[in-house]
Amino acid sequence: MFRIFTEGKRFVDSEGRQRIFNGVNLCDKGVGEWGEKRRKYNVDFNEETISKLAESGVNLVRLGMTWDAVEPEPGKYDEDYLDRVEKVCDLCEKYGIYFYLDMHQDLFSGRPGTAGDGAPAWACITEGAKFKPVKLVWAEGYFWGKATQKSFDHFWADSPVEGKTIQTYYREMWMHVAERFKNHPALFGYDFLNEPYPGTPGGKVFRKLIGSVAKNVIFDKRCGIIRMAKLLFSENAVRVLEPFNDSDLFRKVTSAADSIIKRFDEGDYSKFINSVAKAVRSVTDNGIIMMENSYYSNLGIPYSTPAVNYDGKREKNLCFAPHAYDLMVDTPAYKYASNSRVGSIFDEHRRSQERLDVPVIVGEWGGQSEGTDWLYHIEYLLDKFDKNQWGQTYWCYYNGLLENPIMRCLRRAAPVAVCGTIKEYRYDCEKDIFTLEYEQDREYTEKTEIYIPKAFKNLTCGGEYELSPLGEDGSAILKISAPAGSHKVVIEF
Repeated sequence: MFRIFTEGKRFVDSEGRQRIFNGVNLCDKGVGEWGEKRRKYNVDFNEETISKLAESGVNLVRLGMTWDAVEPEPGKYDEDYLDRVEKVCDLCEKYGIYFYLDMHQDLFSGRPGTAGDGAPAWACITEGAKFKPVKLVWAEGYFWGKATQKSFDHFWADSPVEGKTIQTYYREMWMHVAERFKNHPALFGYDFLNEPYPGTPGGKVFRKLIGSVAKNVIFDKRCGIIRMAKLLFSENAVRVLEPFNDSDLFRKVTSAADSIIKRFDEGDYSKFINSVAKAVRSVTDNGIIMMENSYYSNLGIPYSTPAVNYDGKREKNLCFAPHAYDLMVDTPAYKYASNSRVGSIFDEHRRSQERLDVPVIVGEWGGQSEGTDWLYHIEYLLDKFDKNQWGQTYWCYYNGLLENPIMRCLRRAAPVAVCGTIKEYRYDCEKDIFTLEYEQDREYTEKTEIYIPKAFKNLTCGGEYELSPLGEDGSAILKISAPAGSHKVVIEF
């Protein structure tokens, strides 16, 4: 497999072709029952799963790990766990899929039976607070959970733990992981920390947002935080949040927390990501460094973290890996997801991309609901990503995903590798037509590659082509050889 690099706002491979990545999250957060000391990590993504993902057009996976799984005791790494992760990576290579390593966390950590995952128990400095089971929604630990907030406070403060500072352990853990995977042919990059959270200031953000909703939407300052939260995470959320279809009003509400997130992005988080990047680069120059936004920037609060910089130099192979979800996600009302709301969040992420001058992989997006009425939202987002020439990894793979109606959207024609520079590409799902326009600057040894999900009826490509079948259903990689110049590919299914 070709090494991947960044060039301005594009990903390119070692042959100079522009690359587009479409994929999914594979994340094992561990399993366990309340009362057990530690989760069990199976990493049971088998060959059948990986092969069918490839047949469905997946060429990138965000492979979720946790600190607890890697380093269950201070300075002691679970090599059996890393062996299981490596087997998944090997399967990815076999089927032409790149992977990037995501050190996942939700609510910093948590005992088995809680919604949290991530850090080992020894790294949780909670000042006596306890991680608790969920009452309303999985993320409530961010909103008012003292154990989560205090743990993050001590993480960002780099507090001492058993003879070292907590971030020293974290950097050394990442160095160990990088050493293990640095020469893997399918390595794409490193996602150092899922959805970084500010700690105690994050609780203040939540209170400001709730207050802003009460003031600008409900106009009832007496509405308490808990009462408001119950309302927002119920079927009645559709009625309460309907005014947020106005993206300007939505932004007015979220702006109440801008200054807090800006301080976090430019301070604790920037310092952290620079230090971990420097540590990983002391091990290898292979792999893209991926910059995530904070948990609250999933709502479109502007992302202010400067480009990764260490030793006075900007990181060369850097990309932005934002997340965004509709407000209805994780609730029964997701079928009412708003294109305008989420569209405005991704427009803000686009502005961050322009500021950083880097390519984008949307690390998490999407959701689930019953029936098919909600698929308009998935189609809208995929069209938006294509317009921006963004890669994406959908959240997330689960047993049964490949049989779910959402695959009507996710399984779609898309560029894989393009000889030259892409002008634009689009899949029209109503007409079932894919188009790609690109400028080829020279003759290439390798070919332009396009994923097609099924047999086509008509093809225009301005060159010679061949098909490399992926599955018995007609899915294939279309390979095109063409001379230098402007080209337009039209595929009618």
